[in-house]
Amino acid sequence: MDFLKRLAGNVRLMLQRPPRQQYAALCYRIRKKQGQIEVLLATSRDTGRWVIPKGWPMSGKKAHQVAEREAYEEAGVKGKAEKEPFGFYHYRKTLSNGFKIPVRVQVHLLEVEELLKNFPEREARRLEWVSSEEAAQRVNEPELKDLLLQFKERMRPPGPGPLEVKAG
Repeated sequence: MDFLKRLAGNVRLMLQRPPRQQYAALCYRIRKKQGQIEVLLATSRDTGRWVIPKGWPMSGKKAHQVAEREAYEEAGVKGKAEKEPFGFYHYRKTLSNGFKIPVRVQVHLLEVEELLKNFPEREARRLEWVSSEEAAQRVNEPELKDLLLQFKERMRPPGPGPLEVKAG
């Protein structure tokens, strides 16, 4: 009977609409001397694939606050996440029992103010600062790839466009 209850619960999770919700932080820093913008990627604990910090809703916390908390726990960074979402992406989360459920991730930009040496998941993850283009190549989720490239465009400093050549 216990097996049937678990099975029914898993089927309910798989068929659940809308997808489950998570909140993420797209952590970035601006290298002052070079003027380059880098984003922070972390490896997932289970598969080792490249991801951005994300997690499930937390009681009493708003979406951007969850993003800040996940950035601290998973990557050891502190900063203020923007309240308005930058975008969304979808993926299929594999549960411990092997079932996959659809998840919608709301992404908030977070400019990193502080890097910590000690944080809860430091032993479970590898971190790397990379360009937006490199990050887009490393992540698996197509919509997250798009967000990383959109971020690059948003953060591009305003400057002169191509030189206009005037005739005659």
